[in-house]
Amino acid sequence: MNPVVVVHGGGASNIPKDRKERVRQGVIRAATAGYNILKEGGSAVDAVEGSVTVLEDDPEFNAGCGSVLNMDGDVEMDASIMNGKDLSSGAVSAVRCIANPIKLARLVMEKTPHCFLTGQGAAKFAAAMGVPTVPGEQLVTERSIKHLEKEKNAKRLQNPGQQQNLGTVGAVALDSKGNMAYATSTGGIVNKMVGRVGDTPCIGSGGYADNDIGAISTTGHGESILKVNLARLTLFHVEQGKTLQEAAGLSLDYMKAKLKGLGGVILVNKAGDWAVKWTSTSMPWAAAKDGKLHAGIDLDDTHVTDLP
Repeated sequence: MNPVVVVHGGGASNIPKDRKERVRQGVIRAATAGYNILKEGGSAVDAVEGSVTVLEDDPEFNAGCGSVLNMDGDVEMDASIMNGKDLSSGAVSAVRCIANPIKLARLVMEKTPHCFLTGQGAAKFAAAMGVPTVPGEQLVTERSIKHLEKEKNAKRLQNPGQQQNLGTVGAVALDSKGNMAYATSTGGIVNKMVGRVGDTPCIGSGGYADNDIGAISTTGHGESILKVNLARLTLFHVEQGKTLQEAAGLSLDYMKAKLKGLGGVILVNKAGDWAVKWTSTSMPWAAAKDGKLHAGIDLDDTHVTDLP
């Protein structure tokens, strides 16, 4: 089985020109990291965790360092991961002062009988597992501070930026043994209520993986994604015999028609086919397979290069 990894850097409105190249390089770095793990015999779970960690560490993306701020000006993060081999899953929500929530989600999956830990319980578990804490301000970027100010001003003027920030990061992978996995991580939406949790840590909404069907990671307006169970809905269409591209189109169009919700998905199946699709203005993504790296941000903007 030829390994495949696909990553996304979140559905977005317009990415300013000065950021575009940094964002493109970020998703390329993440896909390359995940692909290298697979090439060295690592599992799909290792690969998606590795790719998402790269994106969490990159301040250009709304996850880990670079997460958007809630209405109190703090970072609260959500993440989930799933192994398509046995459907084992791990998720955390409303976590603070941790550099890589995706690593904590994997620990929940592998070291507890549970699927999902939140808030203080997740923090206690992280401490018990020896996960280092980082000062909250270390995760806050200048861009996030400005973003919150702008959103608060818009709200005062009764002009909220409708679904402006759809950023999430995610990865899907197929390894040489035919196992699949997904990982998704986010800082949520700017100026959110304290304790707000979106789709990202919810299995079936923020992502899903089943070796018999495929693996998917989603991004977009969290409340809309939750209401339609976007990840599982898309894989349902795959089960019904639709191609990955058709399945993605059907579920994203349904979410848009029903809720005016915008978003995007990345998918891989057991044959090693992959797809990326979005209804937001753009979605930075990259895919690595057979020594080739595909990457893009806007529609009709795909670059293919040889992997080093």
